[in-house]
Amino acid sequence: MVTLAALHHLPAELEALAERIVSALQKEAENFTATGAAPSIRLAGLQITRVIDPGNQLPGYEGVWRNARNDRCGTLTINSDNSFYAEYDLFCPHPRDTRWFVEMVTAWGNEESLRSEAVLIPSV
Repeated sequence: MVTLAALHHLPAELEALAERIVSALQKEAENFTATGAAPSIRLAGLQITRVIDPGNQLPGYEGVWRNARNDRCGTLTINSDNSFYAEYDLFCPHPRDTRWFVEMVTAWGNEESLRSEAVLIPSV
């Protein structure tokens, strides 16, 4: 992708899609963290950049969430066809099964279909 410009907001026609994505990430985070320990994943915290897809020369958007130390802790990519992929790091023990550690929550799909899940790795 070729970067064009940093933006403060997504275009209005993508706001509802982005809110659905963020809501799915938040729900997964709440399901896979201890009660009250889920991060607050908000669209307002996303740093967005408009990009051009080199394959079709159409615009897409890439966003990054950063924590208080300015470390990247999540990303959202909305492609030119409105398909998307998002992830948000959790790095915490599974709240109900000590065999697992929760690495991140992810969401992917398009305007018609949204899927989300937690990415688990074996606990050591």
